Amino acid sequence: MSLLIIALCLGVNSQVHAQNPIIQTKYTADPAPMVYNDTVFLYTSHDEDDALGFKMQDWLLYISTDMVNWTDHGVVASLKDFKWVPYDNGAWAPQCIERNGQFYFYCPMPNGIGIGVLVADSPYGPFTDPIGKALIKNGPQDIDPSVFIDDDGQAYLYWGNPELWYVKLNEDMITVEGEPTRMADFVKVKGEKDVFHYQEGPWAWKRNGKYYMAYASACCPEGIGYAMSNSPTGPWVFKGMIMEGDQRSSGNHPGIIDYKGNSYVFGFNYDILKQTMSKHYERRSICVTKIVYDKDGEIIKLPWWGETKNTQIGVLNPYIKNEAETMAFSEGLNTKKVIEWERNVSWNRGKKMAERVVVTSIHNGDYIKVQGVDFSKGISSVQVCVAALYGGKIEIHADKIDGPILGLVDITASAEGDIYKTATATVKNIKGVHDLYFVFKGEKDLFNFDWWKLNGK
Repeated sequence: MSLLIIALCLGVNSQVHAQNPIIQTKYTADPAPMVYNDTVFLYTSHDEDDALGFKMQDWLLYISTDMVNWTDHGVVASLKDFKWVPYDNGAWAPQCIERNGQFYFYCPMPNGIGIGVLVADSPYGPFTDPIGKALIKNGPQDIDPSVFIDDDGQAYLYWGNPELWYVKLNEDMITVEGEPTRMADFVKVKGEKDVFHYQEGPWAWKRNGKYYMAYASACCPEGIGYAMSNSPTGPWVFKGMIMEGDQRSSGNHPGIIDYKGNSYVFGFNYDILKQTMSKHYERRSICVTKIVYDKDGEIIKLPWWGETKNTQIGVLNPYIKNEAETMAFSEGLNTKKVIEWERNVSWNRGKKMAERVVVTSIHNGDYIKVQGVDFSKGISSVQVCVAALYGGKIEIHADKIDGPILGLVDITASAEGDIYKTATATVKNIKGVHDLYFVFKGEKDLFNFDWWKLNGK
């Protein structure tokens, strides 16, 4: 069992930590949110379960339409997509942006390798390398890219640690105009006061005609500072801290969006790691909370992640197929992408049929919480799609993990444990908006869970 799973099995108070961290099935860091088609696409870096220092090989994607239930779409890109990268560890902080129906994914490679770019026709990928080399190769500071397109169509790429650099991007988004320029305002000058305390992780955006630059500030621990300007290239004025650093977390990394009338800042902490060990390892967990601007456009300072809470936008529809990997919180679980094969004979596999992301590593007492489920049509039965080598039970509870039991689904063991089948059970009727808990019971590694659906009364 991985240390991440051990950490979760030891328990998190779901009522206290219902919002942050927002991803519990994997270690995630360096959030890069993008709003597209009324959906938040959250691209993340990924700390491996056994990471001591930085062990990062790929980038992940999660999506949400309500800011509390997040759907895992698995690995969206990896270092293997860059044939010119000579190592398999170094998938650091990325960012994705859409332009003219194409999606451009900027990825840094540490140790002076440079910043690469991938392109896809869909925000889900597949992403491919259009230039076969580094887009930016300016030196050892080439990390943490942030991309921004101004109202006039000019695109900018920012990056750097411990200084902030930028370059203009051409309209094709895969070539640059001119040479990289260092942002003079953020430069640390020996003997002079360091006003900005810029460290790394820039994030650029524009609001009401003003340009903003947030970043990981002062190290270590890192908080999130920000500056404002009347131009995308400065001069910049330091405005303060969005969030102060905290000894509970050595790092932070901002990603900021506007979505459905609210503004949000993403970052990370080490809360899941710290539940089992006091020793520091680079195994981080992404968090999110609202930000509020005052009348002058300045951001009101936030408390630390552990003291923030999010509000759900809308409700979740239970009368359609919902992916099991859509969750507001969980304990003891993991997710993975699995492949279905056409079986020619019982002992052989034929052609690849489909891929799916499923919930796995399910053991007795583990659970999934889905928040804000709308039971306006009532319910009569539930369908679940699982692949069961050992079998077990799914208890369905309302409102809390030990709340009223609405129903019980028996999952029968199968000799063909990788074949996905649908099980149905009757459930008690309920109406209104409630949180839904799927609590797993049984022995061993019970089953893989693909999707669920409720049927109306």
